Amino acid sequence: MFRNQYDTDVTVWSPQGRLHQVEYAMEAVKQGSACLGLRSKNHVVLCALKRSPNELASYQEKILKIDDHMSIAIAGLTADARKLAKYMRTECMNHKYIYDTPIQ
Repeated sequence: MFRNQYDTDVTVWSPQGRLHQVEYAMEAVKQGSACLGLRSKNHVVLCALKRSPNELASYQEKILKIDDHMSIAIAGLTADARKLAKYMRTECMNHKYIYDTPIQ
């Protein structure tokens, strides 16, 4: 998509009445792959579809480990998810350091 002066923020409307940031987010969702999480009383299962964006690209990791007892599955763009995963890992380490127990 072509970037212009109306895509600097989510609340900036173009003269045509469009929110470009929302359209960019919808396009990112289309480029993502499916993820599924199932939870029972005793178990959790995370599944992710391995799909390469094109023939020359390799598969990207879709399930990231946060802590010994916590993982996340990525359904959108991996760069955004990696940033969130790094933040979550930092929060888990801080909680473990301060309270001497893993985050729940």
